[in-house]
Amino acid sequence: MFKEIYNNMKKKSLIERFLLIINVLVFLCYFFLGVMVIFWDKFPFDIKMNYRIALGVVLISYSIVRFFRFINSNKE
Repeated sequence: MFKEIYNNMKKKSLIERFLLIINVLVFLCYFFLGVMVIFWDKFPFDIKMNYRIALGVVLISYSIVRFFRFINSNKE
């Protein structure tokens, strides 16, 4: 599997590689933002813990959806 991904990466143009890196960075940003919202003790906004957890789960879910959409778009 990793060998196939590596071979596919070598075939990509410079713009496609750049977009790959940007997509991975956006995925990581959304994921860590969701984790940060859930676990940050001194969160700067006055939000109840239930709503913070809900917001964090939504952000993490969105990052996972983006990741799978990106993976599926590379297979085509």
